Formats: sequence, C-alpha cells, structure tokens
Amino acid sequence: MMEWVRFGIGSLCILCGLAIAVIAAFGLFKFRFALNRMHAAAITDTLGILMVLLGLIILRGFCFDSLKLGLIILFFWFASPVSSHLLAGLEVEISDRLKDNCEIEENERKGGQS
Repeated sequence: MMEWVRFGIGSLCILCGLAIAVIAAFGLFKFRFALNRMHAAAITDTLGILMVLLGLIILRGFCFDSLKLGLIILFFWFASPVSSHLLAGLEVEISDRLKDNCEIEENERKGGQS
C-alpha cells in the first residue's frame, strides 16, 4: 500500500513539473523581448526541473541515487540564476530596441561603475 502512495505522489510531482515546462515553453514563444523570454525559461529551470527530479527521488526512494538527483537540483539552482544574470546583462549592453521600451540609466548599463 505504501508503494502505491509513493508512486502516486512521485507521479504527481513529475506531471506538475512537465506541466510547468509546457506552460513555460508557450511563454518562450509568446513574449517579444529576450528578457521576458528569459523569465519564462527561468521558471522551467527552477520549478519545473525541481518538481520532476523531486518526483524521481520519491519514486526511487531515499538511496544514493536520490543524493545524486538532489545534487543535480542544487547545481541547477546555483547555475541558472548566474547564467540568466549574465545573459540579461549582455542583452542590456547590446540591444538598441531595449532603450525604446525600458528606462535604463547609463550607470546601470556600464555595470554600475561611476
């Protein structure tokens, strides 16, 4: 009986993660600007992957494989914000259309250096 409960909870987590990924994929095609698209992609990186890997941890049980999946979650949580921040900074630096639609101060464009 307990295995069926674990299977149900794990499957529900995986399905929620896949639903989040599909919704974020629609967001990638809906938005015009790269910064908006990056926000939709970041949702998938953090919440979607977390839910899928958490579901796999629950299905597998708590063992050495679960530790590996947990480390993958930590890697994504550390790497995703850093890469998103670097890509957003690059978009602010090179995009001419961004100035027409957003207010960007000059000291922010140069990395905050005075």
